[in-house]
Amino acid sequence: MNRRSFMCSVTSFSFIFSLLLVACPLFAAEESPIQIEANHMSSVEKTNSVQFSGDVDARQGNVRIRCDEMTVFYTQADKITSTAEKKSQQVEKLTCDGNVEVSKDDWLGSSQKMLYIKKVRQVILTGKAKAWQGQNMVTGEKIIYYLDQGRSEVVGGRPEATIGDVSGAKNRSSRVNMTIQPK
Repeated sequence: MNRRSFMCSVTSFSFIFSLLLVACPLFAAEESPIQIEANHMSSVEKTNSVQFSGDVDARQGNVRIRCDEMTVFYTQADKITSTAEKKSQQVEKLTCDGNVEVSKDDWLGSSQKMLYIKKVRQVILTGKAKAWQGQNMVTGEKIIYYLDQGRSEVVGGRPEATIGDVSGAKNRSSRVNMTIQPK
């Protein structure tokens, strides 16, 4: 690696480091750092994105995302107006592909794809989407989780819901299917 290539890599890493660790909160209401671990990372300045792949594990506060691939999209420098915001880029959205798991407190969602939109603080799960809260589970084509409200919504397809222990309960696919197990 020549000196110029090394300096570009160091500059790119420094930019990404400030983006991810000093940026405004991604998931948590408080300003806690975003910590992302992965086997590989690449920055694409043209699309204002950072891509992570291979056993991705991201955490901020009480929110955790695990997946095969994650792309973080951030604002362009010319869109940032205030002096405080100029110190770091701001996360706009996040996409995840493959074996996605998202958890916050006792809520857990899984799917093949995930989209997080910071402006409205929604996690959208698609592709074999499932969500659990305790023993309760719901499945559907798309599940929207509202981070600030702590609620989820099943949209489209044929959602199913199971409440309580499902060992012996038989789920039938319909518009909404719920099984409640007495204690």
